[in-house]
Amino acid sequence: MIIDSHQHFWKYDPVNHAWIDDSMAVIRKDFMPSDLQALYQENGVDGCVAVQADQTLEETNFLLDLSIKNKFIKGVVGWVDLRASDLEKTLETYSNEAKLKGFRHIVQGESDHNFLLRSDFLKGIGFLEKYDYTYDILIFPHQLGAALEFVKRFPNQKFVIDHMAKPYIKDGFYDGWATLMREIAKHENVYCKMSGMTTEADFKAWTPNQMQPYMELVLNAFGTDRILYGSDWPVCLVAGNYSKTKKLITDFIAALTTNEQQKIMGANAIEFYKL
Repeated sequence: MIIDSHQHFWKYDPVNHAWIDDSMAVIRKDFMPSDLQALYQENGVDGCVAVQADQTLEETNFLLDLSIKNKFIKGVVGWVDLRASDLEKTLETYSNEAKLKGFRHIVQGESDHNFLLRSDFLKGIGFLEKYDYTYDILIFPHQLGAALEFVKRFPNQKFVIDHMAKPYIKDGFYDGWATLMREIAKHENVYCKMSGMTTEADFKAWTPNQMQPYMELVLNAFGTDRILYGSDWPVCLVAGNYSKTKKLITDFIAALTTNEQQKIMGANAIEFYKL
C-alpha cells in the first residue's frame, strides 16, 4: 500500500496564504480532494495524510471534515495552540476524532530560532503523549540545533521531521545540515519525511543528482524503518508535477529490497500515524 504521508488542501485566500509568493503563483488557487484523488489513481497511491497549512482550529476541523467525506484521506495532522493554558481541554475535545493523528506548528515561520524550546511550548508538547498524538517538526536548517535539544526532552514522543528540515539545496549547503540531522536521527523516536526537496532547489533546473547526497544522508541516518514518503502536494507543483515528485523517491530507493521500499512508500506512515 502506498501512502503519501504529506499533502495539503486549501481554499485559496490571499491573506491566509500570503506565503505563496509570485514565484509560486501556479498554486494560487483551490486544491481539494477531487483534484488529488485523480492524481492518486494515475500514480497508484492508495491514501494520504492531510497536513495543516493554516494555524487555526478551523483548519483542523476543515481537514477532519474532508477526511470523513473522503476515505482515501487516512489521517490528519492538525493544529492546536500548544502554548494555550486550556490546551488539555482542547485535546480532550478532539480525542474522539479517530482520523486526527497529530499536530504541527509552522516553526519555520517563527523569528525566534529557539521557539521549540520555549517553556509554554514544551509544556504543550508534554500533553501529546498522553493522548497518543504525533508531532510534525517543520523547521529550516538553522533551527536544527534547537530541534535536537527539543527531541532529547521527549524520548517517548513520536516525532517526524518534515521535508528533511528543508536543506538549502539551491545554495548547495550541506555539511551543517548533515551533521545535525545525523545527531537527531540517533533518537529512535524521531522519523523523517523524504519530501519537499524540489522546492528547496531551483524550481526550473533541479536534477535528481542534486538531491542524491541529501537523500543518501537521510537514508543512512534514519534507515528504512523511519523514513516516510511524502509529496508535499500541491506545493510540489511549483517545481514539477506529482509523477515527477514521486519518481524522484522511487528511483532513489529502487536498489533497496522490496520490503524496504514498501516501508518507505507506505508501511512506515501506517505505523507512525496508526492509520
